[in-house]
Amino acid sequence: MKITVAGLGPGHKDYILPVVVNALQKADVVIGYDYYFQFCEDYLKEGAVKIAMPLGKEEERAIVAIEEAKKNQHVFVIGSGDASIYSMAAIVYQVASLEKEAEIELETLPGVSAFLAAGSKLGAPLGHDFCCISLSDLMTPWQVIEKRIRAAAVGDFVCSLYNPKSKKRYWQLERLKKIFLEERDPSTPVAIIRQVTRPEEKITIQTLGTFDVEMVDMFSLVMIGNSQTFQFKDHLVTPRGYLNRKPQTGQEIQQESFRIVTEQLQDLEHSVEDKWAITRLIHTTGVIDDHVHYEASSRAVKSLSKYLQNGGTIVTDVTMVQAGITKKYTKEYGNQVVCLLNDEETLLLAEEEGLTRSQAGIKRAIAMYPNALFVVGNAPTALFELTDQLRENPDFQPAGIIGVPVGFVNVIESKEQLVQVKNAEWIVLNGNRGGSNIAAALVNACFTLQESENYF
Repeated sequence: MKITVAGLGPGHKDYILPVVVNALQKADVVIGYDYYFQFCEDYLKEGAVKIAMPLGKEEERAIVAIEEAKKNQHVFVIGSGDASIYSMAAIVYQVASLEKEAEIELETLPGVSAFLAAGSKLGAPLGHDFCCISLSDLMTPWQVIEKRIRAAAVGDFVCSLYNPKSKKRYWQLERLKKIFLEERDPSTPVAIIRQVTRPEEKITIQTLGTFDVEMVDMFSLVMIGNSQTFQFKDHLVTPRGYLNRKPQTGQEIQQESFRIVTEQLQDLEHSVEDKWAITRLIHTTGVIDDHVHYEASSRAVKSLSKYLQNGGTIVTDVTMVQAGITKKYTKEYGNQVVCLLNDEETLLLAEEEGLTRSQAGIKRAIAMYPNALFVVGNAPTALFELTDQLRENPDFQPAGIIGVPVGFVNVIESKEQLVQVKNAEWIVLNGNRGGSNIAAALVNACFTLQESENYF
């Protein structure tokens, strides 16, 4: 007792696989849609019984196959394309699973599915991820089909459509087109492949925008490319990425990261300079929404960029900020980066005046470098010192202040004092967020402002 289920390919005899032909020659009974027998009659052994059934009798064919197999015969169930793709394999196995007593051997042999044949005719449309969707809602609710259509469109799959249209199912393909146009560019290539591999074969290449659904019938397969698919002569090509490899060097990875971030920032109502600072900020935090917390005086980034590229001095509140500022830039422009946090004089001053070390270090630095760029990435007390002296010390005229302390005590208050400053350029990251890495990233953004031209 054995049942073999096999597809006869898309139509032409040259597309029937040898493994299928060999098995056909051993079959005692062959069951299938009557139209398909013309493709395999030459391979049947003498005396083989043919049981032909009309279209739509798939379940009945499976039941008859089980009954014939019980007679200790080798039964062969034929279909078009590949038996396991929208064909007879599923229903035969399902019906066989209900036979608790009969020990029937089951076998499925592969075939060339219509979408594979169509792909070959078109050249290389299936070079990357693809899917197949049947638009027949005879056994699948349309709501389910539409969910799959939308998922394929959003997921950027190359999509092959089976059962795209018939006399009674005429509206579904137009609906699919509308859904795809919501997610895909109208220039996306679309191919209509009718009667593939058969004498009447005809291939028409259009675009999603010009796609004429009236050209499609039940003998057609439709293939929709993805966002990378392009037409080359009479072919469709979907690149796999050989000529566009993933970034590998550190610089390539950084540039691709910037591209990904800036793509999300194009519509922000910020200047290009601020968008670039936000890009470097997000590249450091990995949080796209951090642009919401960014705030700066109107000329801060441009002004600080000019200052740094002219060799200006940088003062930091902690050594971690000092370490995060890229040495390549400071070497190129001759900048001095100063952190007085651990100096002996700073420790004495902190003890004498009851200050934190960060505040004491900044207080000393103001006296020593009153025109420097001051960068606070840790201590709100250091930022308090800066804003207090801006109000009280006329000799303190910094190039600017980057204030991004992090934490829960006095952090928000210190930043609020900075954003109210009128006599200095400033950059903050509002709220509790901040840190040495962010402070350094904002300095590096000012160093590299000219790179923003590559992204905005």
